[in-house]
Amino acid sequence: MWTVIYVAPTAKMAEKIQDRLTAEGFLVKIRQVGESKQCEILVPQGELEEVQDVLNRSLMP
Repeated sequence: MWTVIYVAPTAKMAEKIQDRLTAEGFLVKIRQVGESKQCEILVPQGELEEVQDVLNRSLMP
């Protein structure tokens, strides 16, 4: 089952996050939220905790 891990404000940012997570070896899907510019980042539920750790490190300045 796929779980939303993050909602990116733009498709460009979603793709950047997807590239980062994919480089770390995770499966990632992007899904646009309705007609907005926002995109959901989805990962397999079994990888949720590991992906959260990587995502938190990636988003920190």
